Amino acid sequence: MLVQLRAENYAVIDHAIASFGSGLNLLTGETGAGKSILVDALALLMGGKSSADVVRHGADKAVVSCVFESTPGAESILEQNGIDAEGTEIILRREILSTGKGRVFVNNQPATNAVLRQLAPELALVHAQTESLASFDQSQQRILLDRFSAISLDAVAEAYAQWHAAQDKLNDLLQGEQDRLRMVDLWTYQRNEIDSARLESAEDEALETEKRVLANAEKLYAAAMSAFDQLYEGGSSAEAALRAAIRNVEELARYDARFAEPAQQLSGARATISEVSNRSSAPNTTSFESWKAVPRRISPLTT
Repeated sequence: MLVQLRAENYAVIDHAIASFGSGLNLLTGETGAGKSILVDALALLMGGKSSADVVRHGADKAVVSCVFESTPGAESILEQNGIDAEGTEIILRREILSTGKGRVFVNNQPATNAVLRQLAPELALVHAQTESLASFDQSQQRILLDRFSAISLDAVAEAYAQWHAAQDKLNDLLQGEQDRLRMVDLWTYQRNEIDSARLESAEDEALETEKRVLANAEKLYAAAMSAFDQLYEGGSSAEAALRAAIRNVEELARYDARFAEPAQQLSGARATISEVSNRSSAPNTTSFESWKAVPRRISPLTT
């Protein structure tokens, strides 16, 4: 039951208090006395929409409040929203600022407009002259029907809670299975990628060497050509000098057998130089002959 209704700086009302008793209560007065304004204020406390237009001209804010007798259903709603009950009464208050913003309090504790709408079916119903009973809120209709039939909803609420928990658990299991299948697909794809790469032992070192060679191709070409000319092809190359020295030492060996062994040693040195010119200067690099075949316009390679 509504016990008291207050309005301050609301519409044309400066300050008004309406107290109600048990049974039927009537508000009478001339047109424009403010009867409808008090009803509108009560609708505002039931979660209705507000605007800055309800603030009295010249005031910073409008304040409407009311006191209701508490009910078990209302106390349950307060508990669900973390609001403490205060005895056998429930105090609702709304403040609307001139900027349009507002605040809601239930039992002098901050709340939201959604809490007022939850409490409304338990505390009061506001009807205009053109409304009929068919426009009652459906939740209120169910509450009235359950109360008239003296039906306890505890068993239904418990069964619903159990069903909801089982549904959540099933959804978690289904989601977990989907996640597992996605991971299996990912791991299978990654395994196929690794298999197709055909990785080999110590491959990193070989690739690093190849990378270093490709990054320094111009330097390798220049060094190879210079070494090839100095060792084998140039007019003053080591191979040419050894060839001339071998001819002279062999000529000496024709007259003195002591020079036969030095001649063989020089021939071995010439063969070594010839072999070096046709071998790679380092692992995974081309021979001097191959580097010689590279066009001189080659540009350095980068990684």
